Amino acid sequence: MGVLKVKDSDGNSHVLDAVEGWRVMEILREHGMPIEGLCGGACACATCHVIVDAAWVDKLHAANDEEENMLDTVPSLASTSRLSCQIIYQEELDGLELLLDGAGI
Repeated sequence: MGVLKVKDSDGNSHVLDAVEGWRVMEILREHGMPIEGLCGGACACATCHVIVDAAWVDKLHAANDEEENMLDTVPSLASTSRLSCQIIYQEELDGLELLLDGAGI
């Protein structure tokens, strides 16, 4: 088990236990973070939008066309925006740093 480091929209920092093989969206919801994920991880909405810390971007797989299309609907899009349902937590991501949508960058 590893951790995610999350900054919420109120500026509070959280360290969340992360289970390998889970979608980052599932980890965030399991810990009560304010993220919707309305489509349940089907990449059919953008309600699980997060901003990945720039230091971690190269450690993630690239967004596919489907994710890119959904990201185009996000009003607060950043250069490191991702859908958390499309990031599968792996050991290599221990300490992954994220900002929840609306947390500011």
